Amino acid sequence: MASNEIDLGVTCDMHVHVRDGAMCELVTPKIREGGVSVAYIMPNLQPPITTLDRVVEYKKTLEKLSPETTFLMSFYLSKDLTPELIHQAAACKAIQGVKCYPAGVTTNSSSGVDPNDFSSFYPIFQAMEQENIVLNLHGEKPSTLEDNVHVLNAEEKFLPALKKLHQDFPNLKIILEHATTEAAVNIIEEINKGITDPQDVKVAASLTAHHLYLTVDDWAGNPVNFCKPVAKLPNDKAALVKAATSGKPFFFFGSDSAPHPVENKSKYVGVSAGVYTQSFAISYLAEIFDSLGCLDKLRGFVSTWPLNFYGIDEKDLKCKKKVVIYKKSHLVPIAITDNKDIAVVPFMAEKRLNWSVKWSD
Repeated sequence: MASNEIDLGVTCDMHVHVRDGAMCELVTPKIREGGVSVAYIMPNLQPPITTLDRVVEYKKTLEKLSPETTFLMSFYLSKDLTPELIHQAAACKAIQGVKCYPAGVTTNSSSGVDPNDFSSFYPIFQAMEQENIVLNLHGEKPSTLEDNVHVLNAEEKFLPALKKLHQDFPNLKIILEHATTEAAVNIIEEINKGITDPQDVKVAASLTAHHLYLTVDDWAGNPVNFCKPVAKLPNDKAALVKAATSGKPFFFFGSDSAPHPVENKSKYVGVSAGVYTQSFAISYLAEIFDSLGCLDKLRGFVSTWPLNFYGIDEKDLKCKKKVVIYKKSHLVPIAITDNKDIAVVPFMAEKRLNWSVKWSD
C-alpha cells in the first residue's frame, strides 16, 4: 500500500440518522459512499420505534437501499418497552441498543423520558444489563428558566445522571452520545480510570465529526451548523479533539449525521437541529487527525474501539472489505439531491477535503 494510503479496517459509525421515506432513500446509500461499513441506526422516527416488528421492517428497508452496509438497530426508550420485549429482541438479535431521549431536547424527541428520574425504567435497564444491550444516552437536560438550564450547559447538567446510572448498573454498557463538552470528556475519563483492558470498558462516549470542527460562533447565525447538542466553547472543542485522537478505547466515532430538507434549515423560526455529514464522514475525520499528525489513531477511533464495545464479530458483517483513505482532494458540494425531489446541505459545503476513501479486500 502506498505511503499516502492508510487501511482503516472495518469502519463504523455508531450514531446515524437516515429518517424514512424520500429522505431515507436519498441518504442511506451515502453511508457506504462516506466510507462506513457498519452503521448504528437511531430510532427516533415518527412514531418512534418501540416494537419488534417495526425494527425488523426498518432494517429490511435499509438493507434494500444499501445491501453491503451492516445495520445495527435500536429501540426508543419509552413506557411502551418492557423487560420481556428486551429479552425477546435480544434472543433474535434484532437490536444492539436502546436510545434514551430526554423529552423535547432534539428532533422527534417528544416521546422521550424525564431525565430527572429514570427509576421507572430500571427493570428495562436490568434486562439490558443481562442481555448485554447498550444504553445510548442523549445526555442533555431539557432547558428550563427555573433551573437555569440552557443549550450551553444542558449536557453538563446531565452528567450526574450518567454517573448514577453507572453506579446503579455497573455492568450495563452505556454510551454518552455525541459528547460536546470538556466536562463530559472528563467524566468519561474519570469513570474509566484504572481500566487497562478494553474489554472492561462499560461507559464510553461517541464523538461526532462536526463537533471536532465547530464552536458556538460557527452555528450562531448559521442554520446549517445548528445541531443538538449544540457545539460549545473553544476549550470544549479542544477537549473533544484530544479525546478523539487519544487512542483510548472509550472514545469512538458516532457521526450523529442528521439530514433535514434544505428548506427546513433555512427557516426564520424553528430551524431544524442537525448537521448532515454522512456523505463524507471518514474524510472529515481524516482532515482533523492528519492536521494533528495522529492518522495512526484513526483506525482505533472508527474501527477497533466501536467493534470492541459493541462486541461485533467481523464474520457477521454484510461486507468484509476494508476502508482505505488516500490523498486525493475533492470539493464538498453545495447540496446533495441525486436528482430526487429532496435535497440536503452537507457539512462544510463548497470546502475542499484532502482525503478520499476507497474499499479494499
